[in-house]
Amino acid sequence: MQWVKELDLFLPQTAHFLLSGNIYDSFLFEGIPLGIVDFLGRHLTKKQGYDQVVLYTPLSGFFHVAGDRKPFEEIAGSLDKEKKESLEKSYETISKIIQNQKYHIALLINFASRMGEVAKNDFNLFLYKMFKDAVKAKKTKTEKGIKHNLVIYLLDREGDFPAWYYVEKPNVKSILIQKPDIKTRRQVIKKLLEIFNKQNDEKLISEITDRTYGMLSREIISIFQIAKQNNIQPENISQAIRTYKTGIKESPWESIEKSKVKSINSLIQERVKGQEEAIQKVSQIIKRAFFNLSGSQFSKYSQRPKGVLFLAGPTGVGKTELAKSIAEIVFGSEDALIRFDMSEFRHDHSDQRLLGAPPGYVGYERGGELINKIRENPFSVVLFDEIEKAHPRIMDMMLQLLDEGVLTSGRGEKAYFSECIVIFTSNLGASKVNPTMDFNQVEKTIKSEIENYFKGIQRPEILNRIGKNIVAFDFIREKEGKQIAEKMIKNVIQKLKNEREITIEIDNMEEILKASIRDLSMGGRGIGNTIEEILVNPISELLFELDVKTGDTVRIRFEQELKGEKVENSQSALSG
Repeated sequence: MQWVKELDLFLPQTAHFLLSGNIYDSFLFEGIPLGIVDFLGRHLTKKQGYDQVVLYTPLSGFFHVAGDRKPFEEIAGSLDKEKKESLEKSYETISKIIQNQKYHIALLINFASRMGEVAKNDFNLFLYKMFKDAVKAKKTKTEKGIKHNLVIYLLDREGDFPAWYYVEKPNVKSILIQKPDIKTRRQVIKKLLEIFNKQNDEKLISEITDRTYGMLSREIISIFQIAKQNNIQPENISQAIRTYKTGIKESPWESIEKSKVKSINSLIQERVKGQEEAIQKVSQIIKRAFFNLSGSQFSKYSQRPKGVLFLAGPTGVGKTELAKSIAEIVFGSEDALIRFDMSEFRHDHSDQRLLGAPPGYVGYERGGELINKIRENPFSVVLFDEIEKAHPRIMDMMLQLLDEGVLTSGRGEKAYFSECIVIFTSNLGASKVNPTMDFNQVEKTIKSEIENYFKGIQRPEILNRIGKNIVAFDFIREKEGKQIAEKMIKNVIQKLKNEREITIEIDNMEEILKASIRDLSMGGRGIGNTIEEILVNPISELLFELDVKTGDTVRIRFEQELKGEKVENSQSALSG
């Protein structure tokens, strides 16, 4: 581990160290995974020859970690008894330890990042005194080399301490603990494979090392624990990795019936009329995801989202409806659709709403909206509606999402998108097309506007990540318009039947359909608004006028306006 080598290198020169970064990970000592306190205890006593390692925790006191217990007790009194002393009082004990000349003791100060919060008045004075001790620290020559009495602070972030304490100060060394590199991960994985008696399978070690890129050692340990508990063999470690990331043992992707995937086109066409290209693209993505081939051309261990779609076109043509239909077909419910209206994220720093505010800023405790929702439901369709209205900074966030399939919140929490379908919608180019154009003209214009937009905001790499998955939607034409209108009218009739047991019979459906699609410029929403005007509102008034009760039947007819009468004993009694 590089940070251990750096620590050992500077031990003869430096008395005080700041360790920050990946301090909550597990570290191997002689093949045993340990937390950083126990690791440092064993390393400093067994490898570097220190007599004792002691832990100091603010507001709790001093505790023995490793080595001989006598040095501290001889110098400062009893150990391992919680002492809620002030920082000033604790410094008196620390001073005795680091100034003693009889023993070589290393003092670890854990949760040092929090000292300024728990002891605001004493913190700066404490640091000033500690810095003076660092400057005048005495060193002695031993058989194992030059030694100081050490002070090692364990910090969340280097910046949690004031810069004057460590920047360009030869007596204080700051060391950043990085995430495990490939060599460290191999060592951890090889040790863990002993559980399965496969520690010498070099091919398997290499494969799992690649699969766990970017993970911490403690995460890898958790994955192997999940595998052991669920009888998952190392060759199928991807199952345990998915379970670790999502917290869900059984993937909805694996429970989708093959016949359902095979008929995906017809299932979507029941809800989305026309838009054959979009439906075909969705069909390809779902079938690809079913066999877990998403992103496999780039890496067989790809953690990218299951599918990415960029849906563009005029308003009301089915973009959002397509996203809803995917959620229902794949995950069983429209509730699996997570929608963000990106017009709400047009301002600077609005990315903090999605990812969460950094420490110290308002909203840090709440976390990010996107992060929280994906952590709650990792198997989702994520819809970023009208993406062009988002602040360009959010586009940078999208790059990481599309590339790595993971985002990290301001609190350090990870949200994995590897089981999601990510959909962007946009109205780019919609103002430059009209229903008189054929679809080829519409498609060419819209895609050209999208390309110009992303080049204009200097984010052409977004287009590269989306690839061939930009789908232009056509206008709703007359044929599809009638299909949409007929479905909406049936919804109205069915709702009355289900909730009020009132039967509606329509004498001239064709006339209502023609009236419903008289203006197709606003797409499906426009059709719905027209149906509300010519059918829903008049029916509501008619039901009151006719004093319709549960079980009644009403026959209606549309001419210039809607008319109708109750039908008694199923006999026709038309008006108009």
